[in-house]
Amino acid sequence: MIFDESGFIKKGQDSVGVARQYCGTAGKVDNCQVGVFASYVSQHGYAMVDKRLFIPEQWFSEEYHERRQKCNMPEDSVFQTKPQLATEMLLDINSENVLPFKYVLADSIYGVSPEFIGAVEKLPGITYLVSVPKKTLCWLKRPMTIGKQYRWGGKVRTKTVLADTNSKPVSFCELAKNINDYFWYRRQVSEGTKGPIVYEFTRRRVILSAAGLPEKPVWLLIRRTISDDPQYSYFISNASRSTRLKTLVWLSGLRWAIEQCFEEAKSELGMDHYEVRKFMGWHHHILTCIMAHFFLWHLKIRLGTKSTIYYAIAA
Repeated sequence: MIFDESGFIKKGQDSVGVARQYCGTAGKVDNCQVGVFASYVSQHGYAMVDKRLFIPEQWFSEEYHERRQKCNMPEDSVFQTKPQLATEMLLDINSENVLPFKYVLADSIYGVSPEFIGAVEKLPGITYLVSVPKKTLCWLKRPMTIGKQYRWGGKVRTKTVLADTNSKPVSFCELAKNINDYFWYRRQVSEGTKGPIVYEFTRRRVILSAAGLPEKPVWLLIRRTISDDPQYSYFISNASRSTRLKTLVWLSGLRWAIEQCFEEAKSELGMDHYEVRKFMGWHHHILTCIMAHFFLWHLKIRLGTKSTIYYAIAA
């Protein structure tokens, strides 16, 4: 199960949820709508399975009251962050018990959300692998902590502090650049249009830092491009200690599936070509595109080598 968002650039100000916000499609802040999506990938293929429209916080102010009415936004709508929308979809999909899944993948906006990660960790038998920022802090070994008493408001209280104040956490990017080339392993993650897509990987068992104190142990997977000036990507996972590197590498390469969903639905099915402005209009259009994408993938699976009909029907 993969979670990510996609933007829909708009010119006017009257479409529901439209605002100047980061648009991944354009790679910059632009006037757009943003949808949060859940996608499912298996050995048979991939498909979008759920969606939520992200409504920016300013839309819930009194200033936007008239716009909300024009767009027929439900009266009980409340502001929800993108990770909260993803969490809602995750719990709904899990409760329906229709799609079996063992892994959850997501971008860094969800990877740094305690609410989203906490929801995944509560699901028995589910492993996550999520992107995280390069400035995320960690320790390679759990530092000792002690309870320190202090007085506040006339009462004696206790707080947890590091036993050794010199035991500072390091950022993921610092850690990556200090790892010897001997510990990097070259692996192919997928087959691209121009040939195999290959990166170098390494992993470490680390203790995450939360507010300067040690938190939980996780796997840190580091990926870098093969070039003179390598670019690094960072992932954390709650996988068991016995998990092999190739499993983490395999998971890191699966997030392309939701990007393919967006590309195919937008280029072949017109998911981003709509003029609806109201709340339900957006949902109806996106749902129609999701169903059309699934239908075409179903045909592709059934027809096997004759899958070129996918593009013929879409056209």
